[in-house]
Amino acid sequence: MTAIDRGSDMPEPQDGAGLARAGRLACFCPPGAPAPGSAGLEAEGRWSPGVATLAGGFALSVLSQSLTLGMLPLAGRLLAPSPHLMSAPYIAMLSGAALATFPASFLLDAFGRRAALALGASLGVAGGLIMAWALSVSLFAPFCLGAFWLGVAQGFSLFYRHEAALGSDSRGRARAALIVFGSGALAGLIGPALAGLVAQYAPEKLFAATALAAAATQVLVLVLAVLTTARAPILPSAAVSRATEAPDWKAFVAPSAIAALAWFGMTAAMVGAPGAMSGCGVAAPDIFSVVSWHVIAMYAPAFFAGALARRLGADATAGLGLALVAGAWALEIHAGDAWRFAAALIVVAMGWSLATAGASLRLYRARKKPSRAMLAAHDALLFVSAMGGAFAAAFLPVS
Repeated sequence: MTAIDRGSDMPEPQDGAGLARAGRLACFCPPGAPAPGSAGLEAEGRWSPGVATLAGGFALSVLSQSLTLGMLPLAGRLLAPSPHLMSAPYIAMLSGAALATFPASFLLDAFGRRAALALGASLGVAGGLIMAWALSVSLFAPFCLGAFWLGVAQGFSLFYRHEAALGSDSRGRARAALIVFGSGALAGLIGPALAGLVAQYAPEKLFAATALAAAATQVLVLVLAVLTTARAPILPSAAVSRATEAPDWKAFVAPSAIAALAWFGMTAAMVGAPGAMSGCGVAAPDIFSVVSWHVIAMYAPAFFAGALARRLGADATAGLGLALVAGAWALEIHAGDAWRFAAALIVVAMGWSLATAGASLRLYRARKKPSRAMLAAHDALLFVSAMGGAFAAAFLPVS
């Protein structure tokens, strides 16, 4: 291999695929051949350890998120100087996630997967540690700051599914993204055991210990980020396509709007439910257990969302998810006991999953390959809608 300058007659590379820059070694490969040492979806319909690493990192990131989902509203209720500020930590986390989407897209383009994803996980470690310290000394503002940085890590982690899709050919794009997205269900299986250990060994500092566990999980995300592929692989179908072809922004509007409504409804339900369950006399460890089932329901439907979309269509799948979110809201508003709250959280999570998966499939199956900027705009809209849901949770009636 020799250092070269790309000639004017050579085709433009795809996003993240073999961009030539100063100090980088490039190689002459047969047209359409994958880059040496690349990992990812290397053939039509096949996925490799590159996608497995992304799935593992995403699952661990969701585990960190699930540990804090139940704790943030409860801790906010204890520390907030006003009841209307109870959801401020959750809003801070969502704000960090929304603000991270475009920087994550830029850093992935400029420095590659390894550096960008490792940076996101590092900020998550810092956020978890700040939250643990703030909880140990009962300070509200630093607690919100830690939640913000943990949210930044969440914004980076949501891009894992896009990275899996962008590293695939047109036929394997949706499958790769759903594999990564569905791996988040593992967090719901591990979460109760981890929360139980925290409650057993640190019952007097339960919230602070939970934040430390979230930080430790982000350390594992960091390890997998360092082990992941430096850049997205060059695939046979990607190597010969034109990067100058503009993405189809018309395909962005409808799926993003449907998913945004689902994120609004799911977040409003999630923020209000733990506090309402606590008011019904449900203990914190039991609330964490319900949240874990909620997390499983958030991601497990992704494993059959692809088949459902092939039968009904991606738009119909997203619409079905939105209908489930609306039904769950009706159930939660009139819930009078812990079991109805738990059922509402599971149903709203399933609806959120189908709406998110259906919208993503619509983007991935657009006529033109989506750019990272389009996908970042999609994710930013979702997080902004979730912030609106968190604000609404402070004023919406929940029994």
